Amino acid sequence: MERFYRGESDDAYTFMGAHPLEGKKGFSFRVWAPRAESVHVVGDFNFWNRTEIPMVKDAHGSWYAEATGAREGQRYQYLICGANGKEIYKTDPYARAVAPLPDTAGILCGEKAFPWRDGSYRENKKNPLNAPMSIYEVHLGSWRRHPDGRFYTYTELKEHLVPYVKEMGYTHVEFLPLTEYPYEGSWGYQVTGYYAPTHRYGSPEELKGLVDAFHRAGIGVILDWVPAHFPKDESGLYEFDGSFCYEKRDPVMNEHRGWGTRVFDWGRFEVRSFLISSALFWLREYHFDGLRVDAVASMLYLDYCREEFTPNADGGNYDPDAIEFFKRLNLAAFRHDPSALMVAEESTAFPMVTKPPEMGGLGFNLKWNMGWMNDILDYMETDPLFRKGKHNTLTFSLMYAFSENYVLPLSHDEVVHLKKSMMEKMPGSYEERFANLRLLYGYMFAHPGGKLNFMGSELGQFGEWNEKRELDWMLLTFPSHIGLRRYLGELNRFYRKEKLLWENGFSSDSFRWISADDRDNGVIAFLRQNERGEKLLCIFNFCPVERRGYRIGVPEHGVYIPVFHSDRRRYGGEGRILKRFTPEQIPMHGFAYSREFTIPPLSASFYKLQNSEN
Repeated sequence: MERFYRGESDDAYTFMGAHPLEGKKGFSFRVWAPRAESVHVVGDFNFWNRTEIPMVKDAHGSWYAEATGAREGQRYQYLICGANGKEIYKTDPYARAVAPLPDTAGILCGEKAFPWRDGSYRENKKNPLNAPMSIYEVHLGSWRRHPDGRFYTYTELKEHLVPYVKEMGYTHVEFLPLTEYPYEGSWGYQVTGYYAPTHRYGSPEELKGLVDAFHRAGIGVILDWVPAHFPKDESGLYEFDGSFCYEKRDPVMNEHRGWGTRVFDWGRFEVRSFLISSALFWLREYHFDGLRVDAVASMLYLDYCREEFTPNADGGNYDPDAIEFFKRLNLAAFRHDPSALMVAEESTAFPMVTKPPEMGGLGFNLKWNMGWMNDILDYMETDPLFRKGKHNTLTFSLMYAFSENYVLPLSHDEVVHLKKSMMEKMPGSYEERFANLRLLYGYMFAHPGGKLNFMGSELGQFGEWNEKRELDWMLLTFPSHIGLRRYLGELNRFYRKEKLLWENGFSSDSFRWISADDRDNGVIAFLRQNERGEKLLCIFNFCPVERRGYRIGVPEHGVYIPVFHSDRRRYGGEGRILKRFTPEQIPMHGFAYSREFTIPPLSASFYKLQNSEN
């Protein structure tokens, strides 16, 4: 409790909340509600009697009681008489499970050990910054559904989603938030249960079984986690003790009005212990390999989406409490698992997000590259006739690609709410749309950084993602959509096999421009390379025009073997054949050697240097 009150707990769930009593039947209950006038435990075990089990308050604001009649599986809540004099039923912030909606009661859980079988996977995990990273982002409620609209359970997803992700060649899967949430349309980003997996898809044990199955298939699992804000549901954290408790105490700063949510007080020690313990709970107890931390920018900037704000002590707009929180969060995560993935969804140029705290950084090891995402989609949505006017948006990301450890995301946020699906964003004829999409994915996998694609990207959906229904699987009865799915699966496998695309991939030494500025022809070329002298030549044509006799420089002599190409017939392309070549001793692009190419329209082509003559 002393660590909890100092903001130093990363295991608060082991003593806060409800726990089986040692040596006797029943449960103990502990809840932090410092300004409450009284707190009672009510539940199935005492017929929800309002006065039978009063809790006793300690000197620092936590309340404790025991209920010898309580049993595993029963529902419970806290009846709190708050500082405002009002009585209200609150869900335990540390509840391990919550009853199905519209009920909001917690469910008493035992502490039986789960029979994990992922020991070999966890023992052999590698440094994530020197390993392939291709992430399949999934909303479990709409990946697939039963014909009557019912969700697939965690157990059913274990049977169907795990083999699908493995077949598609992804290295990781990332779940939109599974922490309990009341409103379906929030996709899980308005959390009420920071220690409870949502009831929608089954029990906590079934979720552990799903993670275990992914690990045994060699696939890492990342969870979206939301420490920025929480909804104003009456039963949740909102004014928990009748006052500003979990939220900031400054009325100007404690609400995101656009989101209708309250903002956590990351500077309050008990709140810091609550959140960091939540993060470590999912890493420890559910074996998640990492967390994608949502809405980091909204936490870092005091004036984020605000017309009025309270500056920090220096008069600036950075939130020092959020900065300190992130440093402590990431230090705790890496103490637990040095190979953890701590990914910041940070949409600005805030400095040193992925640098360690001892260097003045926030301590994440990865950051979503939102700038790349916005630029490349802006470029690809432009008619190729006018792309030369936006050429800088295609190449600009390479100016800062190594300033942080980036993941390149094409996420759920880009295919909803009138933003159009990935396929619908692409210009041109029916065939050109598919070619553009293959080109986009090819460029993405060649570009330095991890990769993330939202579910359905492989299907070529024309409709936007809708959380109320499953993906358009019927598209896989059409050849072009079958070809696109095959392409993305084989692109994943090519990426995993070709170490030049990820080995030391967060170092600037792994990348070298050949041609970056041919805006008129829409052609770019670069090398992915390593210190052993191996090289992968990557050529992209962003125009729907074949480029004949197009000369490209290469750094050394040798045999260059075509190893992957987006225009193959099996992918829905025209089936143009690439040939191995030996360059000529004709200077080009600052190199002593070069070669004339016929570059197919809207294509991505990759050649591996087979041997060199130094």
